[in-house]
Amino acid sequence: MSTQTLFNVAVVGATGAVGEQILKLLEERNFPLASLKLLSSARSAGTKIAFKGKELTVEEAKPESFKGVDIALFSAGGDVSKALIPHAVEHGAVCIDNTNAYRMDPETPLVVPEVNIDKISDHKGIIANPNCSTIQMVAALKPLYDRYGMSRIIVSTYQAVSGAGAKAINEMLRQSREVLAGNDANPDILPSASLPVKHQIAFNVIPQIDKFTDNGFTLEEMKMIRETKKIMGDDTLEVTATCVRVPVVYGHSESVYVELKSDFEIEDVKNLLSDAPGIVLLDDPAGQQYPMPVFAAGKNETFVGRVRRDISNPRGLNLWIVSDNLLKGAAWNAVQIAEYIAIPQ
Repeated sequence: MSTQTLFNVAVVGATGAVGEQILKLLEERNFPLASLKLLSSARSAGTKIAFKGKELTVEEAKPESFKGVDIALFSAGGDVSKALIPHAVEHGAVCIDNTNAYRMDPETPLVVPEVNIDKISDHKGIIANPNCSTIQMVAALKPLYDRYGMSRIIVSTYQAVSGAGAKAINEMLRQSREVLAGNDANPDILPSASLPVKHQIAFNVIPQIDKFTDNGFTLEEMKMIRETKKIMGDDTLEVTATCVRVPVVYGHSESVYVELKSDFEIEDVKNLLSDAPGIVLLDDPAGQQYPMPVFAAGKNETFVGRVRRDISNPRGLNLWIVSDNLLKGAAWNAVQIAEYIAIPQ
């Protein structure tokens, strides 16, 4: 009888929203753990977290924290990843990074398991988790890309405030109460805590996520453009994006238009999506059934609906894609990668 290999795992950013979801998934899926180390900033060190009936103490993340660690899942911000991942790799850990620190590094595979799991074997100690909005889009588009080819993608996102962290959630809820009471919203966080001007999110939408770059696109939009090409392995793919923050707590939604290189039948497209790993087709206009954030929240899958041929272009296709940004958009994608490392398929 073979014995299952167990792994020493570290979660960096264990007290954050994504870290909490990673821990929940590791427990629910009975990940083969020899040990679990919870790491965070000095401010959160000492926090107690329940895991499998035991109480674990969060430690401050330091360069020496990774001695003996086999797999380290990072979700504590790009600066933390840049500072600590080289030390973790030096100690022999495979690092799965959920920040923007290494995504476009040519030496680092950028992985969505349903799309390019084969790239994991190319890693040199670091595997990058793509941006949340990119993950759900490429997971849905990959089967269409493989069958028909694809020349152009135009995406508009409707992104939940949880993508900006717990403080943004609290701000939206506070502002909602204030506005309903007839008071001023007094924004403090969004579009970003690092930006000088803040806008109301309650009963509003903000067409800016992250800072603007010199070309007029935001950094979030450029992430989607660059990451999509890297994940698909196609620099000729034309991609443009507009990313918008909406007053939703969990679940990113995307309106996606694609131009395919080959002719298609809508029923064949729907069958492809229905059979695709990690995709749930929810597309019944007559019954008013389509993906919505309130339905996708708390689920690992990516939901696709409103599938229709474009009126002006016979090879144009319109899709509506929704997924929980903290799960498939972050924690679940990272745990999927960790499971592949632990239990190669």
